[in-house]
Amino acid sequence: MLFLCYPKCTTCQKARKWLDAKGAAYDYRDIKAENPSAGELRQWQQASGLPLKKFFNTSGLQYKALGLKDKLPAMTEEEQLALLASDGMLVKRPILVGDGFVKVGFKEAEWEDALT
Repeated sequence: MLFLCYPKCTTCQKARKWLDAKGAAYDYRDIKAENPSAGELRQWQQASGLPLKKFFNTSGLQYKALGLKDKLPAMTEEEQLALLASDGMLVKRPILVGDGFVKVGFKEAEWEDALT
């Protein structure tokens, strides 16, 4: 599995502790230091079944500073993917990618289902 997070994010810290307590094997990736590519994001979005807007960190400072709440509806999917790929801090986190699943944000019950 691949676990993407921002080390200073408390939700990411909670998710990582939870994964460790479960004994889950994962590759760790700092989303700010190594942002996901547009191709990765496209694959994950398709695998997750979620709309692309669910991949945006809507509570983040960068999202608000860029006024994305008003701009996203007018943007194409390709423009949104390029924007997400340009700055890992725009991407909702944590993300857990495994065989047959992609989880965005930490919801313990959903992640539990993914590990079983």
